[in-house]
Amino acid sequence: MASSLTTFSDEAKIALDTFSGRAAGLFSPSLRLGVTGLSRAGKTVFISALVHNLIHGGRLPLFEAQKSGRIARAFLEEQPDDAVPRFQYEDHIAALVNDRIWPESTRAISELRLTIEFESASGWNRLFSAGKLSLDIVDYPGEWLLDLPLLGKSFADFSREAMEMAALPVRADLSEGWRALAATIDPNADADEMTARRLAESFAAYLKACKLDERALSTLPPGRFLMPGDLEGSPALTFSPLLAPGDRRPRSGSLQAMMERRYEAYKTHVVKPFFREHITRLDRQIVLIDAMQALNAGPGAMADLERAVTEILSCFRPGRGNFLTDLFSRRIDRILVAATKADHLHHESHDRLQAIVRRLADRAVTRANFTGADVDVVAMAAVRATREGTVKQGRETLPVIIGTPLKDERINGDTFDGKAETAIFPGDLPEKADAVFDVSGSQQPDADGPAIRFVRFRPPK
Repeated sequence: MASSLTTFSDEAKIALDTFSGRAAGLFSPSLRLGVTGLSRAGKTVFISALVHNLIHGGRLPLFEAQKSGRIARAFLEEQPDDAVPRFQYEDHIAALVNDRIWPESTRAISELRLTIEFESASGWNRLFSAGKLSLDIVDYPGEWLLDLPLLGKSFADFSREAMEMAALPVRADLSEGWRALAATIDPNADADEMTARRLAESFAAYLKACKLDERALSTLPPGRFLMPGDLEGSPALTFSPLLAPGDRRPRSGSLQAMMERRYEAYKTHVVKPFFREHITRLDRQIVLIDAMQALNAGPGAMADLERAVTEILSCFRPGRGNFLTDLFSRRIDRILVAATKADHLHHESHDRLQAIVRRLADRAVTRANFTGADVDVVAMAAVRATREGTVKQGRETLPVIIGTPLKDERINGDTFDGKAETAIFPGDLPEKADAVFDVSGSQQPDADGPAIRFVRFRPPK
């Protein structure tokens, strides 16, 4: 898909940017690591924990260079991109450690440069390499990635797909108001700013309702409708899909012509610069997934999350190049898809959670593997907010997790106050990953056992 998102002139600019970056990095090697995920997947916490452990020599038993003592030190440096906000690592650590609250979610792109001084594992490299690498960590919302497929779609295509998605059983009641309003609008009528505004506001309200915990849906482009930033109220965000737009060129001055022009402006001024200036410059990529929230919401949310992950991974440029092609084009040669908050489950279910992630990413992973990129999946926790234990229930001993649920979290009719520590048995994940995607209802995971229900926990003391 990525090749269809750019024109020849776009590719020429990308090649020039890449060549300039390669030349600058000849004597100071750097690696750009993209970290993305849909909202509440834990991007901010993951980056903060990763940087904190590297700087302070934390216990990272799976990181061979750290385990074997080859990391001399890691430290933060001034980031190279003056136009990109800095990832506020210090503020996030203070929130986690001092206030025991989770940092605010990623609302825009940010960056942090971490420099690592190390001893190479190869004796030959130790002779010729300075043993110094700058790791540029780029944090950005996954919702913005879901906009990239729009670059290859006309306004009519976008409208048809949006209407089809809105009519799905898991979305139909949430989109009812917007669809009813759209049904009263004649695309060929004269353009009217207030009509456009009403449609856009109703469409945005439907998308925001899809994000609530009860539905936990993921495929919700345009992403800036959920995170408008400084574009809020601009014409580039005041458009909406129409019920039956014509495929032919719309009448000048019509509502469809206005909507189509603003849709194209959104792609030109918002989506395309994000792709060219950030996505095409990545060397490695981590995609974080909050499978727990989707599992709470049911099979419809899981199927929607699978669709979102497939679209996200299809927007990257995976693969391996050679010395010549790498001078002008970056390829992402390693991708990790990680289910976060594994500490919300007893370790006995971690393999099952990982199997669900593998099933989620299966189609996209297959596609990426064909291009030569290494793709892996894992279940992990950036910050462990719970510990494990057991409780007896009659003659049965249940594996539980112990922690402090966030204020107003609910389970089995109980509402937590955010202060008391509690032991919770969230239920067992099914042995077969396909069960959680079955929207027919014929397969209910662990029908004879407790229902699966996850709550969110505060950071630990």
